[in-house]
Amino acid sequence: MSRDLTFTIVFAAAMSILQTSQAANQELVDIAQVDPTIVIDLRYATERNVTGHALYPPGTRALVLPSVAQQLAGAQNYLKQFRYRLKIWDAYRPKEAQELLWKYAQKDQYVANPERGFGSMHSYGVSVDATLVDDWSQDASMPTKFDEFTPQAMLRYNGRDPLVKQHLTLLQLAMAHNNFYGLRVEWWHFTTADWKKYVPYWEDKQMSQTGDAPAPKS
Repeated sequence: MSRDLTFTIVFAAAMSILQTSQAANQELVDIAQVDPTIVIDLRYATERNVTGHALYPPGTRALVLPSVAQQLAGAQNYLKQFRYRLKIWDAYRPKEAQELLWKYAQKDQYVANPERGFGSMHSYGVSVDATLVDDWSQDASMPTKFDEFTPQAMLRYNGRDPLVKQHLTLLQLAMAHNNFYGLRVEWWHFTTADWKKYVPYWEDKQMSQTGDAPAPKS
C-alpha cells in the first residue's frame, strides 16, 4: 500500500475524532475573537506543511487557553507601534493531529512523539507558531519558511541579512514582553512561560524518577 493511500485512510478516520476533540475543548478560546487584528493562517489545515497533507478539518479555528490569547493580544499591541502584526501558523493541536504529524514527518529533534512525556505543547493550548506581517499583510522576511527543519531555523539567527535579523528580533521581543519564550530549534514556536500551570509535565515517570526537566517540543 502506498504512503499516500495509507495517509488518506488514516486521515479520513481521524477527521471525525479531530472535530470532536476541538468541540470538546470548551476551555479554549478563538484567537480571532480575542483580537481580530491577528492574522490566522493555520498551515495544518492546508497542504502547505511538512507532511504535504491537511491535518485539520475544514473550518478549524486557532484556539489557545484564555490567558495565552491575552498574551498574544499584548504582543500584537506591542507590534502595532512598529507597524507589524502577528500571523499565527498553528495554535491548539489535538493529540490525534500530533499523531499524524509524528507519523508522516518524524523529526525527533523537532516534532514531539505523542506517546512520550507530555507530547506537544500545542496539544495543551499553551503554544503557538507565529511570524510577522506588515501593515499590508505581507509576510516579513524570516530565517526560513514554516516547518523547515534545518539548522537555519534555530532560535538564534546566524545569517547575514540585517532585515531578517531585525524582523526576528522584533518578533522575539514582542513575545518575550508578553510572557512567551522561544524554542531553540524553531524560531517560529513560542510557549507561555506559565505552561507548567496547565501541562501535566510529571506524567513521564522516567523523567520524574531521574529528576530531568522535560524540554517542550513542537
